[in-house]
Amino acid sequence: MKNILLGCVLLVAAVGMGQTLSPEVQRFVKVNSPVVALTHVQVIDGTGAAAKADQTVVLSGGRIAALSDAAAASIPKDAQVLDLHGYTVIPGLVGMHEHMFYPAGDAIFHEMAISFPRLYLAGGVTTIRTTGSIEPYTDLLLKKGIDGGEVAGPHMHVTGPYLEGPGSFTPQMTELKTPEEAVATVNFWIDRGVDNFKAYNFISRAVLGAAIEAAHKRGVKVTGHLCSIGFREAAALGIDDLEHGLDVDTEFFSGKKPDHCPDESAVVAELIKMKVSDAPIQDMIRDLVAHHVAITSTLPVFELFVANKTPLQRRVLDAMSADARNDFLENRVQLDLPRHDPKTGAVVPRPWAQGFAMDMEFERAFVKAGGLLLAGLDPTGIGGVIPGFGDQREVELLVEEGFTPVEAIKIATYNGAQYLGELDRIGTITAGKQADVVVIKGDPSTKIDDIENVEIVFKDGVGYDSPKLIESVRGLVGIR
Repeated sequence: MKNILLGCVLLVAAVGMGQTLSPEVQRFVKVNSPVVALTHVQVIDGTGAAAKADQTVVLSGGRIAALSDAAAASIPKDAQVLDLHGYTVIPGLVGMHEHMFYPAGDAIFHEMAISFPRLYLAGGVTTIRTTGSIEPYTDLLLKKGIDGGEVAGPHMHVTGPYLEGPGSFTPQMTELKTPEEAVATVNFWIDRGVDNFKAYNFISRAVLGAAIEAAHKRGVKVTGHLCSIGFREAAALGIDDLEHGLDVDTEFFSGKKPDHCPDESAVVAELIKMKVSDAPIQDMIRDLVAHHVAITSTLPVFELFVANKTPLQRRVLDAMSADARNDFLENRVQLDLPRHDPKTGAVVPRPWAQGFAMDMEFERAFVKAGGLLLAGLDPTGIGGVIPGFGDQREVELLVEEGFTPVEAIKIATYNGAQYLGELDRIGTITAGKQADVVVIKGDPSTKIDDIENVEIVFKDGVGYDSPKLIESVRGLVGIR
C-alpha cells in the first residue's frame, strides 16, 4: 500500500487539470490528449432530459468545452477524434453510499484499498462519498494518492469513522457515550480532512444531536443508518440524509423504546403489514421533505436478501477471491432455501422480499413528494455487491422501481452532485463543467442494462480503460 501510494517517484505528464499521473496510473489510461472530440454519440446529460442523438462533445483542459449537434460541431484541429456511432455518454456517476471496505465475516471488515478504487472508476463512478469509514486514515491517504495522480480511482469525499453508540456489532467502530465525546470526535476528524459523517445503529439522540450541531458549525453534513432513532426524530435533530430507506426506519415498530435499537427482522415483519400510502408513512415523508432530508437508495445490498432474485454475474464472481466467492455463494444458498415454521413445518415467507418491494414504493413516493433521492450500492451485506458493478445495478433497480432510464441516471449523477454542493462542477454534461464522462456501448435510455457496457471513463478529461482496470483486480476483492 505504501509503495503504491507514496513510492512513485517518476511521474508522467497528463492533460486535464494540470495533474501528473504516475506510471502505475498511466498504464490504465486509454485516451490522454489535450483536446478530445467525442463525435456522433448519443448524450444523456444527467438533467433528466431526453437523450440526444448524434452529438459531439469536446473535452479540453479537463473541462467539457462544447456540446452540440454533430452536424454543426466545430472540432478543434488538434483534437483526438473518437467516432462513437452506437455509443452513449452519460455524466460520471456520483456514488453516495460507497465504502472502501468489504465484509470478512465475524463482524469484521477488511479495507480494499487496491481493488475498490479501480472498480469504482471502471464502473463509471467518478465521485464517491465513502459513507462510513473503518480505516479513515487509509481513506484519507487514498484520497491524497488519487488527487496526486498516484492511484487510479474516483474523486473522494471521505466520511469520518462511524458515529456509533454502545452496542456496536463490530469492534472496528468507536462507541460514543456522551455529547462531549461526539463533539470532540467530529472536530478531530474534520481537522484531518473528512468532509462528511455517518451516524450508526446504536447512537443516542443526545449524542447525534451534538454531532450534527458540531458538524454543521463547520459546514459538514451528517447522514445516518439509524435504528435507535427514527427518521422523524433524526429530521428534528437536523440530520441531512438518511441511508437505505424505509426498511431501516424503526419508528413504526410497536415495541420501539427511546434510544433503543430493536431486532431488525421484527421491525420489517411489522412494517410489511403497513402500506406506503398509510397516513403515518406519508406524514413521515412530508416531514423529511419539509426538513430537506435526503434519502440514499441502496437497492443492490437489499436485493441480495430477496431469495432467488439477485443475478449471478460472472464479472462479479471473477472479481472476488476464492474465499470471498465461496462465502458469498454459501450465504446466497442459505437465503434461497425455504424457511419452515418450527411448530407446523409449513413454509414461512421471508419478510425481506415484501420489505424490498415496499422500500421501492417508498422511494417513488418520496421523490413524488419532492424529496431528494440519492444513489449508492453499499458493498457489505452477504458480500455480493462489488464497487462499480453494484453502482450500475443500482441504476437498473431504480428503473425496475418505476423511474425512466434518464430519471434513474439523473438520480445517480445530478442528485448526488446537488447534495454534495458540487453541481456547478459535476453531475451533468454541460459546457464548462469537469470532464467526468462515461462512454457506454449501446443505448441505456432504451435498454438500461447497457449501462454495464462501460468502455472508457473520462475523469478530469483523462480517459481510463474500464476493462483493463477490471482485469487488474481480478480475484482481489476480499484480499486487498
